Amino acid sequence: MVDDERDGVRLTSLDAPLGDGLEVTKGELVDHLDAFADRLVPQLAGRPLSVKRVRPGQEPFMQRNVPKGAPDWVRTVPVWSFGAHREVHQVLCDDRRTLLWLANQRAVEFHVPFFVAGAEAEPTGIVLDLDPPEGADFDVVVQAAELVRRALTDAGLAGAVKTSGSKGVHVVVPVRGVPPEDAAAATRALAARAAALDPDLATTAYIREDRHGRVFLDSTRSGSSTIVAAYSPRIRPGLPVSAPVSWEDLPSVQPGDVTVRTAPERLGDGDPWRALLPDRQELPADLVAEGHTIPVARVQAMHEGRRRARARRAEAGD
Repeated sequence: MVDDERDGVRLTSLDAPLGDGLEVTKGELVDHLDAFADRLVPQLAGRPLSVKRVRPGQEPFMQRNVPKGAPDWVRTVPVWSFGAHREVHQVLCDDRRTLLWLANQRAVEFHVPFFVAGAEAEPTGIVLDLDPPEGADFDVVVQAAELVRRALTDAGLAGAVKTSGSKGVHVVVPVRGVPPEDAAAATRALAARAAALDPDLATTAYIREDRHGRVFLDSTRSGSSTIVAAYSPRIRPGLPVSAPVSWEDLPSVQPGDVTVRTAPERLGDGDPWRALLPDRQELPADLVAEGHTIPVARVQAMHEGRRRARARRAEAGD
């Protein structure tokens, strides 16, 4: 097994398969993250990090709590985990050394929130996550993204777009001077406005069976949730990468075009994500107010799911 050392981090088993069915070696993951460290680290720095890791013979798993045996130079921050009902210590990936250490842990996906640790009260951005229906071509996502762009323009806002590295795209809007609940509300309003522009193409329906073959405009990733960072690989065969793309070039891309093998050639030496992101913007008051009249999608879906379950039980009883 090939070993290496970079920035004081010992890297092991670089010629071994990264994980089952991924068709790349661990070394290819390490090389990609190292090559893009100067573009990845600024997005991760200071933000409680969630990573999705792989191990041969195991299912991929999300890790928020710092692994046992982490070097003492790995910085962490305590964060309350509502899922685990306890405090966890999440990694702060502030430098190349920490990124390489995570790469050696087979951390493939890097997910960050829209806030910096200690400044949770002011989100730095909002996002709409566009998810196509099963089996749909990517062009329907492109069409839905244009609806979002129109809704943003009508609201006096601007956003940048990147492939998710999976099947859809993320439209990110940097914001400032807004509390988390208003940022989440504005995201709901933008999703609703975009879907209203073409209800046959896009929907905000959180329950999958209610989408009826339309692109889902997911407004739930803003607030305390996370999105995968630009340039992060995704756990798919070949390790596709979440890649920045200009609005003008979006119709000509495909989600799997950029992988850990093709990223250097396709993305070059610059930082297109930083170049494409607009400056942080204030959210219009009418957009925020409208959003506060729209139920939170997850909560609404939970209540609706319970109502339907009761109806099915009643029908079965009859």
